[in-house]
Order: sequence, then structure tokens, then C-alpha cells
Amino acid sequence: MSLIGTGAAGGTLLAMGVARARELARGFLQHDPDRWLHVQEVAARAEELRPAVAAADGPVLVVAAWLHDIGYSPALRVTSFHPLDGARYLHRAGYPREAALVAHHSGARFVAEVRGLTTELAAFPFAEDPLTDALTYADQTVGPRGRRLSVADRLAEAIRRHGPGAASSLAAPRRGPYIHAAAERTEARL
Repeated sequence: MSLIGTGAAGGTLLAMGVARARELARGFLQHDPDRWLHVQEVAARAEELRPAVAAADGPVLVVAAWLHDIGYSPALRVTSFHPLDGARYLHRAGYPREAALVAHHSGARFVAEVRGLTTELAAFPFAEDPLTDALTYADQTVGPRGRRLSVADRLAEAIRRHGPGAASSLAAPRRGPYIHAAAERTEARL
């Protein structure tokens, strides 16, 4: 599955549409049925959250939701840090806005710090804005097999699943408050 060459510098996946982003995600993630269920439900959740972002950003939110976990694909794995691997692919393809959203979804910067990848992730601009908040909220209210969860339950589930020594678990004291705040801001915007 390749997107390289279809974008333009500063382009957006909206040129090809949400349906193309869904097919791209399917191509990269169909090898992992649980991850694919998660991504489908995150995209459905993003559709529901469109009122929390500017009208022009609604499609961007849904596109980013479809693509947020493509970095788990073996075809894209370089660092084994899925936000960075997915973002690098999207950036090479000419989609810098979506690359930044994928790079920073769900407080990835806190996990990058634990993993020693802060400099690499900094290549993608971080914005604390309604779009980033809504993507984080969508991702952090859906479990690994597509089941809806509260943010608190999702964060606890991730620590149980990955174990207390995992980078995401070690980042939890800083990442958790950020995710809860993003959820609160998104709910207030709705």
C-alpha cells in the first residue's frame, strides 16, 4: 500500500477523501484484526466528535482517526514507536498536517520522552488545539478491540495490557493528566 507521490507539499489527504484514508488504513492494518477494529471505532468516534472542531477541520479529524495507528504496520515500522513511524510515512507522502496529528495523538510526546525519541518526534509540530484534543479523545475512549471505554478505563487498560514497565506506563503520570484535560476540553466544546 503506497501513498507516496500522490500528495503535494503542504497537501492534505482531503484531496483524496476520507474513503481513501480508510482504504489506506485497511491496507496497512488488516493483518491485525484487533487493531483494525480499534481504528474503525476510533474513526466512528471521530465522526461523532466533529461538532467539537471547526467545520473545516471535521474531515481532517476523521482522516487522522483512520490513520492514527498505521505506524503499527510492519511495512512502516522503523523505530517501533507507531506515532513516529506513521507520521514519517505521511510526511514523506506530502501530508504534513496529518503527519503532525498522527505523531502527537494521545500524548505521544510523553511516551517519546521515555523512549528517548523526543528529538525525532519534535520534527512534527505539536499543537494543543481542538483538533488534537478531539483525536486524542476519540482514541482514548476506544479499547484495543473497538470497545467503547471511559478515558480512565482506557488508561488503566493500557497499563494492564502493556505492563508497568512499558514506556507508555512509565509516561502515565504525565500523559494521563494531559489526556484527561484533552477529554474535558473536547466535552466542553460539544
